[in-house]
Amino acid sequence: MGLIYSDIELINSDDLALVRRGYLKENEVRKMKVNALVDSGAMMLSVNETIKVQLGLSILDRQMGELADGSKQSFEIVGPVDIRFANRQTTVRAVVLPGDTEPLLGSIPMEDMDVLIDPRGQRLIVNPSNPYLAKKSLK
Repeated sequence: MGLIYSDIELINSDDLALVRRGYLKENEVRKMKVNALVDSGAMMLSVNETIKVQLGLSILDRQMGELADGSKQSFEIVGPVDIRFANRQTTVRAVVLPGDTEPLLGSIPMEDMDVLIDPRGQRLIVNPSNPYLAKKSLK
C-alpha cells in the first residue's frame, strides 16, 4: 500500500462560533482546502506553520511529540479546527509541524468522522456501513 492523500477542508472553529453569535459574517470565516496525508499511524491532525497563520489558529498548549524517526520534540498545539470531508465533520486540536511540512490526518479525527482508508482504491472513504451519519462506539 502506498501513501494515501485526501482533500479535506480546515476551518477556524472560533470563527464559526463568532458567526453563530452574530459577530462575524459567514464570508469572513477563515478556511482552506488542503491535500493531507492520511496517516493512521499518527494520532492527531497535524498542520504546518503556514496553515496555522492563514487560519489564525490560537496556541492552546505545548506538548512533546515523537516523530517517525524516533526523535522527540516540543510542538505547539493549536485550535480549535473544524475538519470537513465528504458528509463528515469533526472539531479537533492540531499539532503544528515546522515550516511547510505536509498536513497529516491522523486516526483520532478519522475515527470521530467514521471514515476509513480504502487500501485497494488508495483513498479515504466514508464508512460504507454508515454512509449517511457517522457512527460512534459508546462502550
